Amino acid sequence: MSKVGVIMGSDSDLPVMQEAIDILKSFDIEVEVDIVSAHRTPEKLFDYSKNAHTRGIKVIVAGAGGAAHLPGMVASLSPLPIIGVPVKSRNSIDGWDSILSILQMPGGVPVATVALNGAKNAGILAAQIIGSSDLVVLDKIIAYKEELKIKVETASKNIK
Repeated sequence: MSKVGVIMGSDSDLPVMQEAIDILKSFDIEVEVDIVSAHRTPEKLFDYSKNAHTRGIKVIVAGAGGAAHLPGMVASLSPLPIIGVPVKSRNSIDGWDSILSILQMPGGVPVATVALNGAKNAGILAAQIIGSSDLVVLDKIIAYKEELKIKVETASKNIK
Protein backbone atom coordinates (compact mmCIF):
# COMPACT_ATOMS: atom_id res chain seq x y z
CA MET A 1 0.00 0.00 0.00
CA SER A 2 1.24 3.48 -0.84
CA LYS A 3 1.86 5.87 2.00
CA VAL A 4 1.89 9.64 2.19
CA GLY A 5 4.08 11.41 4.71
CA VAL A 6 2.42 14.43 6.28
CA ILE A 7 4.92 16.52 8.18
CA MET A 8 4.85 19.91 9.80
CA GLY A 9 7.28 22.20 11.52
CA SER A 10 5.35 22.45 14.76
CA ASP A 11 2.34 20.95 16.52
CA SER A 12 0.65 24.34 16.13
CA ASP A 13 0.38 23.47 12.39
CA LEU A 14 -1.67 20.34 13.12
CA PRO A 15 -5.14 21.96 12.95
CA VAL A 16 -4.39 23.01 9.34
CA MET A 17 -2.56 19.81 8.37
CA GLN A 18 -5.34 17.62 9.81
CA GLU A 19 -7.35 18.36 6.65
CA ALA A 20 -4.69 16.60 4.54
CA ILE A 21 -4.64 13.68 6.94
CA ASP A 22 -8.42 13.36 6.91
CA ILE A 23 -8.86 13.50 3.13
CA LEU A 24 -6.03 11.00 2.56
CA LYS A 25 -7.61 8.59 5.05
CA SER A 26 -10.96 9.02 3.28
CA PHE A 27 -9.23 7.63 0.15
CA ASP A 28 -7.88 4.73 2.29
CA ILE A 29 -4.30 5.94 1.86
CA GLU A 30 -1.98 5.18 4.73
CA VAL A 31 -0.63 8.34 6.34
CA GLU A 32 2.55 8.74 8.36
CA VAL A 33 2.39 11.94 10.44
CA ASP A 34 5.33 13.62 12.16
CA ILE A 35 6.73 16.92 13.35
CA VAL A 36 9.99 17.72 11.59
CA SER A 37 11.34 21.20 12.23
CA ALA A 38 13.75 22.58 9.63
CA HIS A 39 15.30 24.88 12.23
CA ARG A 40 15.00 23.01 15.53
CA THR A 41 15.63 19.42 14.38
CA PRO A 42 17.78 19.62 11.24
CA GLU A 43 19.26 16.15 11.75
CA LYS A 44 15.75 14.66 11.87
CA LEU A 45 14.86 16.61 8.71
CA PHE A 46 17.87 15.16 6.88
CA ASP A 47 17.11 11.61 8.02
CA TYR A 48 13.39 11.88 7.24
CA SER A 49 13.96 13.41 3.81
CA LYS A 50 16.63 11.00 2.68
CA ASN A 51 14.88 7.86 3.93
CA ALA A 52 11.12 8.40 3.56
CA HIS A 53 11.05 6.51 0.25
CA THR A 54 12.60 3.45 1.91
CA ARG A 55 9.53 3.23 4.20
CA GLY A 56 7.06 3.10 1.29
CA ILE A 57 6.21 6.79 1.28
CA LYS A 58 5.35 7.95 -2.25
CA VAL A 59 4.56 11.65 -1.64
CA ILE A 60 5.37 14.07 1.18
CA VAL A 61 3.00 16.85 2.21
CA ALA A 62 4.98 19.39 4.24
CA GLY A 63 3.29 22.26 6.05
CA ALA A 64 5.14 25.19 7.56
CA GLY A 65 4.51 28.74 8.69
CA GLY A 66 6.69 31.79 9.06
CA ALA A 67 9.96 31.36 7.16
CA ALA A 68 8.57 28.00 5.97
CA HIS A 69 11.84 26.30 5.03
CA LEU A 70 10.57 22.77 5.69
CA PRO A 71 9.07 21.91 2.27
CA GLY A 72 12.03 23.26 0.31
CA MET A 73 14.62 21.61 2.50
CA VAL A 74 12.79 18.28 2.24
CA ALA A 75 12.63 18.71 -1.55
CA SER A 76 16.37 19.37 -1.68
CA LEU A 77 17.09 16.03 -0.02
CA SER A 78 14.29 13.67 -1.11
CA PRO A 79 13.67 11.95 -4.44
CA LEU A 80 9.90 12.08 -3.78
CA PRO A 81 7.32 14.62 -4.93
CA ILE A 82 6.85 17.29 -2.26
CA ILE A 83 3.68 19.30 -1.77
CA GLY A 84 4.11 22.42 0.35
CA VAL A 85 1.35 23.87 2.50
CA PRO A 86 1.95 27.46 3.59
CA VAL A 87 0.49 27.83 7.07
CA LYS A 88 -0.61 31.18 8.43
CA SER A 89 1.06 31.22 11.81
CA ARG A 90 1.06 33.75 14.63
CA ASN A 91 4.49 34.99 13.61
CA SER A 92 3.76 35.26 9.89
CA ILE A 93 3.15 38.31 7.75
CA ASP A 94 -0.46 37.45 6.82
CA GLY A 95 0.96 34.17 5.49
CA TRP A 96 2.82 35.83 2.61
CA ASP A 97 6.22 34.91 4.01
CA SER A 98 5.17 31.25 4.10
CA ILE A 99 3.62 31.33 0.63
CA LEU A 100 6.65 32.92 -0.99
CA SER A 101 9.17 30.77 0.89
CA ILE A 102 7.49 27.61 -0.38
CA LEU A 103 6.53 28.86 -3.83
CA GLN A 104 9.78 30.52 -4.94
CA MET A 105 12.04 27.48 -5.20
CA PRO A 106 15.19 27.47 -7.34
CA GLY A 107 15.32 25.45 -10.55
CA GLY A 108 15.94 21.78 -9.90
CA VAL A 109 14.21 21.72 -6.49
CA PRO A 110 10.46 21.71 -7.19
CA VAL A 111 7.80 22.01 -4.52
CA ALA A 112 4.17 21.86 -5.60
CA THR A 113 2.55 24.61 -3.56
CA VAL A 114 -1.10 24.93 -2.56
CA ALA A 115 -2.96 27.93 -1.17
CA LEU A 116 -2.46 29.34 2.31
CA ASN A 117 -3.82 26.76 4.79
CA GLY A 118 -4.74 24.60 1.77
CA ALA A 119 -3.91 21.24 3.33
CA LYS A 120 -7.07 19.58 2.00
CA ASN A 121 -6.00 20.33 -1.58
CA ALA A 122 -2.51 19.09 -0.76
CA GLY A 123 -4.00 15.80 0.39
CA ILE A 124 -6.11 15.52 -2.75
CA LEU A 125 -3.08 16.28 -4.95
CA ALA A 126 -1.05 13.63 -3.11
CA ALA A 127 -3.88 11.13 -3.68
CA GLN A 128 -4.00 12.05 -7.38
CA ILE A 129 -0.25 11.46 -7.68
CA ILE A 130 -0.68 8.03 -6.11
CA GLY A 131 -3.76 7.42 -8.26
CA SER A 132 -1.71 7.87 -11.41
CA SER A 133 -0.26 4.40 -10.75
CA ASP A 134 -2.85 2.86 -8.38
CA LEU A 135 -6.21 2.17 -10.01
CA VAL A 136 -8.00 1.64 -6.68
CA VAL A 137 -7.05 5.13 -5.53
CA LEU A 138 -7.82 6.54 -8.98
CA ASP A 139 -11.35 5.14 -8.79
CA LYS A 140 -11.81 6.80 -5.38
CA ILE A 141 -10.63 10.14 -6.79
CA ILE A 142 -13.08 9.81 -9.69
CA ALA A 143 -15.92 9.06 -7.24
CA TYR A 144 -14.89 12.00 -5.04
CA LYS A 145 -14.96 14.40 -8.00
CA GLU A 146 -18.37 13.04 -9.01
CA GLU A 147 -19.62 13.74 -5.46
CA LEU A 148 -18.40 17.33 -5.79
CA LYS A 149 -20.28 17.69 -9.06
CA ILE A 150 -23.48 16.28 -7.55
CA LYS A 151 -23.25 18.68 -4.58
CA VAL A 152 -23.03 21.66 -6.93
CA GLU A 153 -25.87 20.41 -9.12
CA THR A 154 -28.04 19.85 -6.03
CA ALA A 155 -27.23 23.30 -4.67
CA SER A 156 -28.04 24.82 -8.05
CA LYS A 157 -31.46 23.12 -8.11
CA ASN A 158 -32.19 24.13 -4.52
CA ILE A 159 -31.40 27.80 -5.10
CA LYS A 160 -33.94 28.18 -7.91
